[in-house]
Order: sequence, then structure tokens, then C-alpha cells
Amino acid sequence: MEKGRGQWASNIGFILAAAGSAVGLGNIWKFPRVAFENGGSAFLLVYIVIVILIGATVMITEFAVGRNAHKNGVGAVRDINKKFSFIGGLGILTGFIILSYYSHVGGWVVKYCVAYLTGAGAVYEDPTNFFLVDVLGMGTSFPIQGAIIYPLIFIGLTAFIVIRGVSDGIEKLNKIMMPSLFVILFILFIRGITIEGGAEGLGYLLKPDFSKVNGSMILAALGQAFFSLSLGMGIMCTYGSYLNKEENLVRNTFTICGLDTLVAFLAGFAMIPIAFATNIEVGQGAGFAFISLAGAFQSMPLGTVFGFLFYVLLFFAALTSSISLLEGTVAFITEEWHWDRKKACIVLPVIMFLIGILYTSSQACLDIKGIWLDANGISYPIFADFMEYLTDKLIMPLCALLYCILVGWIWGVDKASDEISSQGLYAFKLKGVYGILVKFVAPAAIILIMLSGLGFIG
Repeated sequence: MEKGRGQWASNIGFILAAAGSAVGLGNIWKFPRVAFENGGSAFLLVYIVIVILIGATVMITEFAVGRNAHKNGVGAVRDINKKFSFIGGLGILTGFIILSYYSHVGGWVVKYCVAYLTGAGAVYEDPTNFFLVDVLGMGTSFPIQGAIIYPLIFIGLTAFIVIRGVSDGIEKLNKIMMPSLFVILFILFIRGITIEGGAEGLGYLLKPDFSKVNGSMILAALGQAFFSLSLGMGIMCTYGSYLNKEENLVRNTFTICGLDTLVAFLAGFAMIPIAFATNIEVGQGAGFAFISLAGAFQSMPLGTVFGFLFYVLLFFAALTSSISLLEGTVAFITEEWHWDRKKACIVLPVIMFLIGILYTSSQACLDIKGIWLDANGISYPIFADFMEYLTDKLIMPLCALLYCILVGWIWGVDKASDEISSQGLYAFKLKGVYGILVKFVAPAAIILIMLSGLGFIG
């Protein structure tokens, strides 16, 4: 490993940091809805199988590429084959774009934490108005709080942590935040299953509806698992590059996938019972977290307390993910462009923050469009949707697909397996299965995700 380069101080620190990267807002507000709409525990079973077969395969592939070279995403891929270093660059670009808008969503979460800490009266008065007007600026000239103040606080916190380095910043934060996240999530889970009427929601999730196991449901599980694990962004490649050669990649990969899945399941077992008990609709996207649940907390005993805990939970999930997104780009800039870490951690967040202003303001107060091409032809979505389409439907799955092709067909399963087994230190009994998965199964699944996202299959 290059002298002076960051390294994890402990294995548990790496596991918590990688799990923190994987555990994001989608685990908490998207997973419950997708599971609810796709057969309850039937979806959960399919999801687990996909995480084991596809998610773990792509994750361990990224770890192996990163640790093999102990370099950033571009440098790690370049060590395997110079002609394909663009794959690492694609991952860096993905993380850069995502953090540009993710930092603003994180800012919204900070605003809600503050609102609930001060009593949540402004939220309860009109949850829809609070989100659309106070946060997004509908009907106003510009949302100062939702597009400037709170996103700036969030991206500033992210930069402050990353500037401190791998072990002193990222690892130390995750050692505090990830256990805290699980404690808060467990409290909300207990509240959800014990609230009057909550048992009905829990029963709905636990009762499998196998009639919904079809192509659309499997695609939904594939997409959710893929995006939930932070794959296709080069993050796991970067985090893997800070590992020493003695770490057991197989065990670490399944531990991280298990923790991420546990968070998603607990979120479902908490949020769906609360939704059932308070008679709110399990809404879609940000509306469920920022509008629907506000009404649920208002009607619950001690609802403001549990509401505050929920948004603190979202804050922890958002921050642990955002620091991994920034670290991937910072590692590239410091190693390839030879910037010092402090400069990279100031300049990059400023650029991301400014781009993110367009993301927030385009949703309600300003008419800013992007351009998109899919099976339905050319369209002009709002800029916020365009940014998400670009990453979620195109670049992320494409990057993951290219990682699988790189490792399975160019580097080779034998060399990859040597790295995965730490040059024989650990027996890699799944080598044969891994070869089939990384060369054929995972690429086919990722192609299906892309075709579904682009509207060619449903």
C-alpha cells in the first residue's frame, strides 16, 4: 500500500463504514413501500435470494478490484487493464452527481430534525404545505432554507468528516452513527408493532402473497437490492482499497449485505405498522417520509418524540452514505490530480452544493428541465428527475455491469479469486459459483435492471 495512504484502523470500522454507505434513505422510505406493494414476505424472500446471488457478487467484485491495487477507482481499474480505466471514472462521476442532489435531500432531513426538535407545530399545521412550500419553495421565488441553508449545513458536515481522513474521520463517525442508527430503528420497530392497530400492518408484511411473484416483482426486488447496496458507484472499490491483504473479503461482504438487509427489514416492520395504525397511505418516494408520516406521528401518542427519532434516523442514514460518496471522489482527486485532501474536501462539496440548488429549486419554484431518452422517446423531465434518471437508470447499472465484465472476462476469475481469498489465506470454496455469477448471472440481472429502468420491459 502506498505510504501515507489512508487505511482502516480495524475490521469492524471497515464493516460499519461500508454498511453505512450501503444503508441510505432508500432503505428506510423506499424499501417498506416496495415490499408492501409486492407481496409482503414473498418479496422479502425473493429480495434475500437476490442480495445473496447478485448483490454480494457485485460487492465482492468491487472490493477485490480496490484492494488488489490499493488505489482509487480509476487507478485500481488501470492496474488491471489501462484500456478500461474509464470504468473507474464512470463510478467517480456517478458518486459526484448523486452527492450533488443527495446532499440537498440530506438538508431537508436536517430541517425536519430541527422542526421536530422545536415541537413540529409548523409541520403538523399542514404537512403538505410545509414540504412543498417551506422546503421546496412552491409559489415562492426561491426556497432559501430548503435549497441553501440546510443543504449547506449537511454538505459542510460531510466535508468536515471526510477531511479528517479514513480512520480518524469516516471510521470513527461510523462507529458511533451505525450502532446509534440500529438503536433508533429498533425503538421505532418496537413502537410500530406495539401501537394499537400496528399488528395488522406487521401481519400484512409477514403473510406471503405468492400470487405477486412475477417478472415485475422480481425486477422490483433486483432494482431495490442493487441500489440499496451502493453498487455501481465505485464506493466499494474505494473502501476496499483501504483494506489490508489479511482481511476476509467473503465474510466481510456477507456481513455488510446482512446489516444492510436487516436495516431495510426493520424499517419495513416499523413503518408499515405505523402507517396501518394511523390510517395513512403508504406513499411513494419522498412524499411518504416528508408528508405522509408527518400525519402519522401527529396522531400517535408521543408522536413528536418518535417523529424526531425517525428524522434523526434518516439523518444518520443520509450522512453515512454521503461521506462515502464524497470519499470516492476525493480519493480520485488527491491521487490522480495530486490535490491535498483539504483542498479537495472544500472545492468538491462547493461545486456539488451549487449543482444541487438546481435539483431542489426545479421541483417546485423554478422551471428547469433536463432531456431524457428511453423506450417512450425523448422527454423533458424536471431537472431533479433528470439527475436521478441519469444515475439510477443508466450510469449506476452500467458501471456495475462493466465491473463484472472487467473482472469476469478481462482480469479473470482465477486472479480475482486469488485476491478474494487473500492469496490462499482463506479458502474460497465458492470460486466456481462466483465465476458463473460474475460472468453470466449478475450481468444478465443488471441488463434487466437497465432495460426495466429505460422502459423496454416492465
